[in-house]
Amino acid sequence: MLIRLAGLVPESYVDGPGIRFTIFTQGCPHNCKGCHNPETHDFEGGRLADTDKIYNKIKQYPIVKGVTFSGGDPFCQPEPLYDLAVKLKADGYHIMSYTGWTFEQLMKKSETEEFVGKLLGQLDLLVDGRFVLEERTLELPFRGSRNQRIIDVPRSLEAGEAVTVEF
Repeated sequence: MLIRLAGLVPESYVDGPGIRFTIFTQGCPHNCKGCHNPETHDFEGGRLADTDKIYNKIKQYPIVKGVTFSGGDPFCQPEPLYDLAVKLKADGYHIMSYTGWTFEQLMKKSETEEFVGKLLGQLDLLVDGRFVLEERTLELPFRGSRNQRIIDVPRSLEAGEAVTVEF
């Protein structure tokens, strides 16, 4: 399945717990002031890639135990990421995603966008919320601004509300 990518980082130490393979998707509607990755906003930018090839590339890094979907906004391309996440979860990878939408907004979107809900169901962690320049911080792990939350997705889906975790 094809996905539009901005880039790949095979061994990241900053995009979630442990050593992770980070997939930067292309396309983001949020246009947050001060965004760290503004080059990922254009939905026509980046390049097309095949999720099977990305999966095979991830498997080449035995030190990697987790995969992070970043962007852009991964929830703008939920179907190919769901396809990839299912394969990765079957192999025991920890799956995490960033998004400019809140967990609550994604739950609402999942009512009309099937693969938003399906992708959420594959995640272990979600960092949600737009980047807010006035709340920028370098002190909180895995977040760019204080308003963003790290959400335990399985517990949240079970509870029907966001359950946050700290690192």
